[in-house]
Amino acid sequence: KADAPVLVTANYKLSFDQLRGCLLHTDAWVLVLDTRGINVWCAAGKGTFGTQELVRRVLATGLDKVVTHRRLILPQLGATGVRAREVKKGCGFEVIWGPVRAADIEPFLAGEHPQAMRRVTFTLAERLVLVPVEFYLVRKTFLWALLAVFILSGIGGTVFSLSAAWHRGLQALAMCLTGMVAGILLVPALLPWLPGRAFAVKGAVIGAACSLLSVFMMSGQPWLGFISGTGLVLFGTAVSSYLGMNFTGSTPFTSPSGVEKEMRKAIPLQLATLLLALVCWIAGGF
Repeated sequence: KADAPVLVTANYKLSFDQLRGCLLHTDAWVLVLDTRGINVWCAAGKGTFGTQELVRRVLATGLDKVVTHRRLILPQLGATGVRAREVKKGCGFEVIWGPVRAADIEPFLAGEHPQAMRRVTFTLAERLVLVPVEFYLVRKTFLWALLAVFILSGIGGTVFSLSAAWHRGLQALAMCLTGMVAGILLVPALLPWLPGRAFAVKGAVIGAACSLLSVFMMSGQPWLGFISGTGLVLFGTAVSSYLGMNFTGSTPFTSPSGVEKEMRKAIPLQLATLLLALVCWIAGGF
């Protein structure tokens, strides 16, 4: 219908599907911005869910010829990237800020505007919702890292040993999985109780604890000495710290500038820790 509301979202599949699934009883237009597959909140911070892209998309679709009104309903979490006054000047459409969650869009359109719709919560269930997505995203990197780990595990006094590659490779695999579980699952699950404000620190703390426990459980196994064990702990800590940092854009804990600042400081330290872990791991084979 020409008078149906226009809802704006990002071309991040989870965001789009969530919005579409909440419009079962509503006739509406959905205007999708090209955010390069990034969710609304993160894209607003990066500028891809922003004023220029919104104006460009409205003009490119000829939206003024499709609807009779001049109103765009945007997700509230996109507010950091959009200047409503410039949108009005650029394409003639007024920006109306909708609720935080897509689940509230139908009551919002029906005229219900309680303050709870504007409030960001971060419960355990909300913190864990992206865990499967994160595991899915690292699957290819994990396979390549696994291949490299098994090759490096075979290096030793005999130049290369298939037996060492297998036994030490399994130990490194266990630690890789430990770091992944710590960074992807335990960081969001235990977020309010982990020390430090930076997610890289939270990931490093829980990663180090889980890595130490994992090495303790592997103690007594062949090929695992002090140097190799140290390398495994450093490896698990670096992996967990890096993966935990991926959640910075999914929480109300940080700002875009805060995320950039944390990454500039944390990534060099994570790389240095990973390099030291590899040195210890290779040295442990001799």
